[in-house]
Amino acid sequence: MASRLSDGIYVRDTVQTIVKLMVVGPFGVGKTTLIGAVSEIEPLRTEELMTQAGAVVDDLTGIPAKRTTTVALDFGRLTLADDLALYLFGTPGQQRFAQIWKDIARGAFGALVLADSRFLDQSFEALGVVERFNLPYIVALNTFPDTPDYPRAELREALDLDPRTPLITCNAQDRQSAKTALVELVKHLYIRQQELS
Repeated sequence: MASRLSDGIYVRDTVQTIVKLMVVGPFGVGKTTLIGAVSEIEPLRTEELMTQAGAVVDDLTGIPAKRTTTVALDFGRLTLADDLALYLFGTPGQQRFAQIWKDIARGAFGALVLADSRFLDQSFEALGVVERFNLPYIVALNTFPDTPDYPRAELREALDLDPRTPLITCNAQDRQSAKTALVELVKHLYIRQQELS
């Protein structure tokens, strides 16, 4: 089995815990990019070309070069330690896929909410979803070339975050930065679990 493990397809024999996590956020915020950046396997993507019909409902403000959109889910895997692997499920960002969000949330331990500080109001729907499903979460502000530098306290207030909810910054295109965001989520979930025990 060791030789088959070297190709990165199979979960290591040493993995004892597999954690299902959601990666959620508004349309175009970088969910597919983040999962692709960290996944140790070829990520499963259900992206389709955007059409004129979708142009009516898919706002391309701030992302004019976007040509595809996720229509079901993204899936990737990241082994964080010899005994711990993360299964990452990225959701579509549009409200019309709300039923998919509900299905993907089943069995999830928590969520990484990706947000864009240029368009914070677009994050409320994703925050509402994770709160509705009672999922613990952290918020990661994905950085873009024209991302303004707002004070952290103002961002927390604008997102109406609980003081215990971590707010971090990440670059979804950078493997190490995206991995660090997921590590922060796992730490948050561990602390929450300890508080409940």
